[in-house]
Amino acid sequence: MPMNLLHRRLCSSQRWARAIEDQLLPWALEDVDLGPEALEIGPGYGATTRVLLRKVERLSIIEVDEASVAGLRREFGDRAEVVHGDGTALPWSDGSFDSVTCFTMLHHVPSVWRQDTLFAEACRVLRPGGLFTGCDALSSWGFRLIHLGDTCVPVPPETLEERLRRAGFAHAEVTIGEGSFRFKAVAAG
Repeated sequence: MPMNLLHRRLCSSQRWARAIEDQLLPWALEDVDLGPEALEIGPGYGATTRVLLRKVERLSIIEVDEASVAGLRREFGDRAEVVHGDGTALPWSDGSFDSVTCFTMLHHVPSVWRQDTLFAEACRVLRPGGLFTGCDALSSWGFRLIHLGDTCVPVPPETLEERLRRAGFAHAEVTIGEGSFRFKAVAAG
């Protein structure tokens, strides 16, 4: 989804990439086994992808923004399957992955209905017992300010467990941290 200039500069910066690698992903992936085959939905500029490539044997990524896809293919095309597409209509067959991830991108999905569709699609492409995991920011004044002119539909963490269960997950849990939340949901097995 479109991002304003400030947001694009922030998300493509080395500072953001370091924060992702040193702080956010270690917290978001604490005690998480992604398995050998993972899908990342909405990697944007690829800060999370750089970390995930070291954690799995095979990584596929899907990104809706065409310009970002070109950059992702240049940087990761020899190490990951990079697909231009929408997380609400995943082109993979049922049960294709051990894990599905999405980090700091759910608020860019333009409606609650489309977010719920993305959750159901993540569940569909997971193997039985597979894990859907990720994190996103908590809504705040500063968060909203960074997103002026962007698509911004924050996910209320207190609603997420139930939404994930309605999407087909057997178990879901949400943990609230400082300024963000993480989630884990297990596909029915």
